[in-house]
Amino acid sequence: MKDIDFKNKKLDTKSASFCAAKWYNATIWLGSGMTTSCHHPLPHKIDLEEIKTNPSAIHNTKQKKEQRRQMQCGDRPAGCEYCWKIEDIGRDAISDRVYKSKIYTDKELDDAYQSDFQKDFNLRTLEIAFDRVCQFACTYCNPAFSTTWANNIKNQGPYMNLMSDGRNHFTHAHDSAEPYKKDEINPYVEAFYKWWESDLHKTLDELRITGGEPMMSPNLWRLLDWIETQGDKMKPGMRIAINSNLGAKQTIINRFKNKLNGFKNFHLYTSCEAIGKQAEYIRDGLDYSQWHSNLLHMMIDKVPSEIHNMCTINALCLESLPEFLEKIVWFKTASAIYGPTINYTLNILRFPSFQSPLVLPDDLRNRFKEDLAKFLKNNEKFLEQMEINHTQRLIDYLDVVKTPHAGAAEQSKLQKDFKAFYSQYDKRQEKNFEKTFPIIGEWYRGL
Repeated sequence: MKDIDFKNKKLDTKSASFCAAKWYNATIWLGSGMTTSCHHPLPHKIDLEEIKTNPSAIHNTKQKKEQRRQMQCGDRPAGCEYCWKIEDIGRDAISDRVYKSKIYTDKELDDAYQSDFQKDFNLRTLEIAFDRVCQFACTYCNPAFSTTWANNIKNQGPYMNLMSDGRNHFTHAHDSAEPYKKDEINPYVEAFYKWWESDLHKTLDELRITGGEPMMSPNLWRLLDWIETQGDKMKPGMRIAINSNLGAKQTIINRFKNKLNGFKNFHLYTSCEAIGKQAEYIRDGLDYSQWHSNLLHMMIDKVPSEIHNMCTINALCLESLPEFLEKIVWFKTASAIYGPTINYTLNILRFPSFQSPLVLPDDLRNRFKEDLAKFLKNNEKFLEQMEINHTQRLIDYLDVVKTPHAGAAEQSKLQKDFKAFYSQYDKRQEKNFEKTFPIIGEWYRGL
């Protein structure tokens, strides 16, 4: 069934805002005790008292249950604005509530829609981060999700004069994201393991592990040890998906491969969205050649059965994004030889809003939009339908959408913050914006 037909016939016949992710999918940051139904809505706090008697409350929170009620009534939960903004483009634009729902059976969709909204549901797909340990400090990330970012703020102080950064990404070390020290028991992690050992390992279709960088977390290896010794108890066919920046030392990469080699349903998720020095500027700590090599050898060694590259679409990546996507097409040809398939997703950044693609002036957005349209025309035959949809919706987004999210500052303020941030970033990280991004750099110089 085509994505638009699924939306019209399977979702909108229930309600115009129904999304199965609110019942069956979760992203949970166990290090800080925060959860959300997917990576788009802002996370909220898990109740420590609830999880003492109900470990599933790391997902089944009061806030999610209220949002389920809203969806059953056809109301749009405010936190799901990412999807509403995409759908309001028109043009049959496909939002992520379609992709987050179509992976479930008709019965699962019906059970969610017809359920008492107060009922606890076992997850089908779960993304967890055990902690924020990470050796990268990507420009659009922040100390809440990266220890390298936290150390940067601690050592060099906060970024200054960012008027539009209402979430204070870059003003402090976000110590609340790491309330439990290495020698302390984290009740959120322990609640996960209680739920995992009682029910989750029997009900999940996919367990996805993110970070930080999972390879740097002791809890990844604790979980992989459990899977190695008791994996026969897991739901048949369950996928283990792991996000990785593929920037760890080779000894760690090799250990990772050895743990997962032979596991039939391992999916590797990695991230990049630009080429060479531009990628390294956006993702501080990245060695682009090393990333490319590690990705290729994951494919050659047939460790994952599938590889997914997640592009975070920010203003800077648009300069070389089409060239990068050509690289993914090249990897697709390599997969015909080595086995594991590969695809990409284009995930449009909204926060921090001054790094959104919409901060760019009309002439640059139009130029990059046309570059993407040319890529799509030349490569459509090599792409999955989902990849075509993601590429087309980015083209439409650059053409139609004017603000990154509700309440965002006007473009002039975002542009001032853009200059203020990257001016400081260059000095702190010893980088050179104008040299690295010659096309955007001409505009940047005049800000």
